[in-house]
Amino acid sequence: MTGSGPGARGTIRVVVADDQSVVREGIVMLLGLLPGIEVVGSARDGEEAVALTAELAPDIVLMDLRMPRCDGVEATRRIRAGHPGTEVVILTTYADDDSLFPALQAGARGYLTKDAGGEEIVKSIEDVLAGQAGLAPAVQRRLLERVTAPPPVPAAPAELPDGLTVREGEVLGLVAEGMSNPEISRALHISTATVKTHINNIFGKTGVRDRVQAMRYAYLHGLAQPPRG
Repeated sequence: MTGSGPGARGTIRVVVADDQSVVREGIVMLLGLLPGIEVVGSARDGEEAVALTAELAPDIVLMDLRMPRCDGVEATRRIRAGHPGTEVVILTTYADDDSLFPALQAGARGYLTKDAGGEEIVKSIEDVLAGQAGLAPAVQRRLLERVTAPPPVPAAPAELPDGLTVREGEVLGLVAEGMSNPEISRALHISTATVKTHINNIFGKTGVRDRVQAMRYAYLHGLAQPPRG
């Protein structure tokens, strides 16, 4: 790199944000062993990450997503809006659509999962500072799948019973097919936590008490077809 960027100073200045102290300290220790990287601060949540960015003007914030007070998506949005000289690379456990796309839309230029090694983290940071996307291979594949997937065939508009949303109707239909929460998560490209939230909402709206009753409800209202035989 040339000019006034981090390469001209010899080091890339990084702030690490993660609410789990053991994970945060481990990342700081790992980065401290890597050439060309200087950890200038660490944050326990998004609020601290924004404040440290304003105080220290790092080149990169290595940002977790699920944090208290202010999550990684909102912190990314605020950093990119208020401090455009600082780039954000997400480092998280989650690579589902509900985590990935909001983070990228908020302005993150890199996205890694926490199984990334030191070399992969450095490459992502350098790619982002060079104006490229610093994405883990699995994330790149997910984006490619999203871009190249055929457009969904629009369904005829229909009002779902008991105020169910379209997504809740989809989840209920898959429950009726006998899918487990992890299977539904993979089928819809959402996290298992999001699946649980949808199922809790379905139970609350429809008054069913368990998955068997949910299956019967889905069959009764035409949200799934009962098995033949």
